Amino acid sequence: MHEEYILAVPAGHRRRLSVGWLWLGVMALLGSGLFSLLLVLSRTPYIQDIIPWIDFFRTALVVHVDLSVLVWFLAFGGVLWSLNSTPRFMLLGWSALLFAGLGAALMVVVPFLGPGNPLMSNYIPVLQTPLFMVALLGFGFGISLLVLRGMSANTPVGLYMEGAGALRFGLNTAVVSAAMAVFAFAWSYLVIPDAMTGKAYFELLFWGGGHMLQFTYTLLMLVAWLWLASASGVRLPLSPRVVSILFLFGLIAVFMAPLIYYSHAVVSAEHILFFTWLMAYGGSLAPVPLGLAVLYGLLRSSPAAGAQLPLRSALWTSMVLFGIGGGIGFLIQGSNVTIPAHYHGSIVGVTLAFMGMTYDVLPRLGYAHPNRRLAAIQPWVYGGGQLLHVLGLVWSGGYGVQRKVAGVEQGLDGIEKIAAMGLMGLGGLIAIIGGLMFLVIVLPVMSKGFRTQGAGE
Repeated sequence: MHEEYILAVPAGHRRRLSVGWLWLGVMALLGSGLFSLLLVLSRTPYIQDIIPWIDFFRTALVVHVDLSVLVWFLAFGGVLWSLNSTPRFMLLGWSALLFAGLGAALMVVVPFLGPGNPLMSNYIPVLQTPLFMVALLGFGFGISLLVLRGMSANTPVGLYMEGAGALRFGLNTAVVSAAMAVFAFAWSYLVIPDAMTGKAYFELLFWGGGHMLQFTYTLLMLVAWLWLASASGVRLPLSPRVVSILFLFGLIAVFMAPLIYYSHAVVSAEHILFFTWLMAYGGSLAPVPLGLAVLYGLLRSSPAAGAQLPLRSALWTSMVLFGIGGGIGFLIQGSNVTIPAHYHGSIVGVTLAFMGMTYDVLPRLGYAHPNRRLAAIQPWVYGGGQLLHVLGLVWSGGYGVQRKVAGVEQGLDGIEKIAAMGLMGLGGLIAIIGGLMFLVIVLPVMSKGFRTQGAGE
């Protein structure tokens, strides 16, 4: 029997809570897009010469990364975890959304209130100002409440494992991974020496938990792949029980985190190295076999039509970008722009999956259908631009162009470097157009409100 990996959307408060998290995620993408325009222009040859705000470049980069990855990804996790929840602890759920929303809004405002003192720490870059720390703590507290409710009010998987049950199991693994990230952040905070400050402090503070968040994002993306495949008519060659086992494989590496913390001091080189290995090798345990199964189903499926086209486009582009990003990770040597090429490919793969999920979830939540023609094109524009962006960064990395710099600091002293970074800039601008297309498609639909109202709970 063909299994569908789709969850029924609950009515009433849980649906409205999911809508609230979706609004937060879409608004985060809107803010991130505005900051990304400044980023691309400030690193594109010739255009960069008329943009003198190098310090603002780094400030914009901090906010862009935090909005486009941290806020957007975890907000979409809030959408899915709320759909997977029971009616219990609704006050906790709304409190989580309130704190996370206020924290994200403050992140956007802080760069325009004075010097940001940006610090480009991995996973969660920061602005070293009291207000930004308040914003980050507020958002983190909201996500901690979200994770707490996700673990205490989740819908049972059921004794008979079906497609929906396997998806619920996948969402449960993702919330456990997110809980491990909260645990890792807290452990690092408690054991880092008080004398340590600046970049070294934040690198160590976010290193373990940042890696756990990557597992969380990946598990949520796999849920999205399964959902998009089923919703677009792809028959998967996997039973729900096998899918659940693969999700379990994706979670196994997460439970190594406490062992690393217990075995090696947070300030040690071993701590950094073992988390790097954990992500490099443990992070592929679930995506590779599940991705191959989805790819097999895609290649054997009939051409998509109608409402399936946007979902199939998002699925294809997500898998391609995520796979390329993962492969580039094994090419990294030293600290150059090959590193952002790796994570741009990976995180854009996650973003495309969530964009496709948005197109499918909106009508299920009671909104009108998005413009199908534009929605079918948008993933290819966004994904194609990001592919050029990634290829330009890989090409530049081969010539040693450094990461997290702009203007003359990039050292573009040869035609090859200029051409490579020009390709990066072109791809980035195309990707911005693709991102704007997503907002143009989604925001009018969401702004018009529900077509139908769910029953109360």
